[in-house]
Amino acid sequence: MTDLQTALLHELEPVVEENLERHLSVVRPWLPHDYVPWSRGRDFAFLGGEDWAPEDSPLDPVAKAALVVNLLTEDNLPSYHREIATRFGRDGAWGTWVGQWTAEEGRHSIALRDYLVVTRGVDPTTLEHLRMEHTIAGYDSGDKTPLEALAYVSFQELATRVSHRNTGRASGCPVADQLLSRVAIDENLHMVFYRNVMAAALEIAPDAAMSAIRDEVIGFAMPGAGMTDFRENSILIAKAGIYDLRIHHDDVLQPVLRFWRIFERSDFGPEGEKARTELTQFLAAVDERAKYYEEKAEARKRVA
Repeated sequence: MTDLQTALLHELEPVVEENLERHLSVVRPWLPHDYVPWSRGRDFAFLGGEDWAPEDSPLDPVAKAALVVNLLTEDNLPSYHREIATRFGRDGAWGTWVGQWTAEEGRHSIALRDYLVVTRGVDPTTLEHLRMEHTIAGYDSGDKTPLEALAYVSFQELATRVSHRNTGRASGCPVADQLLSRVAIDENLHMVFYRNVMAAALEIAPDAAMSAIRDEVIGFAMPGAGMTDFRENSILIAKAGIYDLRIHHDDVLQPVLRFWRIFERSDFGPEGEKARTELTQFLAAVDERAKYYEEKAEARKRVA
């Protein structure tokens, strides 16, 4: 980390402390085991019961794909902890936030896995093999600066919230819907924290922050993108309307950019103005691509 990056983190520390206090005042603890229908569980063959069979699952293929992608994404928490601890540090308000965030995020994979295993929603053996593979591979964001990391998580937390919420609605299971709704509340609070800190960074270093935002919007990829069958599952999820390019543009990118007043600001120098122009051009291209997919979907409906 450069001296300038370290100085920026120190300058943002009061904002982090303020938002940590705000977060702790509104967050509500919850218990993962409360959201799992334990009465539906039964032993597997190792304990004298029966191993999973496809007919055990009450979920359709879309719900299975979405729930597995969401869970495996949450499983990589050790890597995510390393990423933010490395970028933001483990001392002071930053360090307290890193610990708080990690502890809250840990509930998500616990509850999701317990739900899927107890309800036999997916093959637990395959799920465990996928968890091992994905977690061993880990997640590495490369050499992101603290500003780039802040920009990324501002969008990523909101994307995760939307994905969880829409997966719950599409699951066809009231229990899953309730669980994922609760997980989505956590993700939203995490997004608000990062979004607010990034807003302060825009005031302190507008050009550098704007450049980071441009880079993270243009290069955005979900942290689970490296998992097995991610592309195939993403297409299935997109066609079901759980998370597609239109949702990404309208419900993830635009709300955060509006909050930061990106297109209203007058405090950018040449570097920031260039970054804003490139961001504007990219967003227009995303919007056009989303329209193209929407038209294709409508054409498929007419044929059907």
